[in-house]
Amino acid sequence: MNIVNSWLMPDTNKKFIFTLSGEKMSHPLCHKINHLNEKIGRLSALLILPMVGVVVYEVVMRYVFTAPTSWGFETTTFIYGIHYILGMSYTQLHNGHVSIDIFESRLPTRKRSILSVITNLLIFFPTFTCMTIFSWVYALDSWKNWEHQSTSWGPPIYPFKTLMAVGFTLLFIQMFAKLLQDLSSISNKPEEVTS
Repeated sequence: MNIVNSWLMPDTNKKFIFTLSGEKMSHPLCHKINHLNEKIGRLSALLILPMVGVVVYEVVMRYVFTAPTSWGFETTTFIYGIHYILGMSYTQLHNGHVSIDIFESRLPTRKRSILSVITNLLIFFPTFTCMTIFSWVYALDSWKNWEHQSTSWGPPIYPFKTLMAVGFTLLFIQMFAKLLQDLSSISNKPEEVTS
C-alpha cells in the first residue's frame, strides 16, 4: 500500500521546476499546475483497472454464458475515453506527445525555448483555445438537453462530455505552464550548443 500511496501522491515538497537545460527555476503557478496534472494523470491511469474488469466480465458473459450485456462495450468506450482525455495533460507535462525534434535537438537551450514559444503561440494556443471553448459549449449543450446515448442501454453522456471539456482545459493550462517555463528559459543567459 505504501508503494501505491507514493505513486499516487507525488512529492509535494518540490519547489522547483526544471527547464530544458536542467537548471532549477522556481515558479509557484507552474508548480501548482504541474502538481495538479501529475495527480490527475496518475489517478486517471488507474481507470485501466475497472476497464479491464468490464472487458473480462463481458467476455465471460458472452462466451461462457452466452448472455452478452447491453452495456459492456459502451462502458469500456467511456472509461477509455476518460482515461485518454484526462491523460493528455499528464503526457504534456512529461513531454510524451509525439514530436519531430531532429532540428530542435541540435539547437542550444535558449533557441529551443524560443522555437517552443513561437510554436505554442502560433499553432497550439489558437488550436487548443478553440478546442477548450468548444468542448465546454458541447458539454453545456449536452447538459441543457440531458443528452443520452441513442442505444438500447441509453446512458447519459453529459458527464462524459463534461470530462472531455475538463481534459482539454487541463491540457490548455499545462501548455500555459510550459510557455512560462520556456519564457523563463529564454530570459536566462545564452548557452552553448548541446549535441
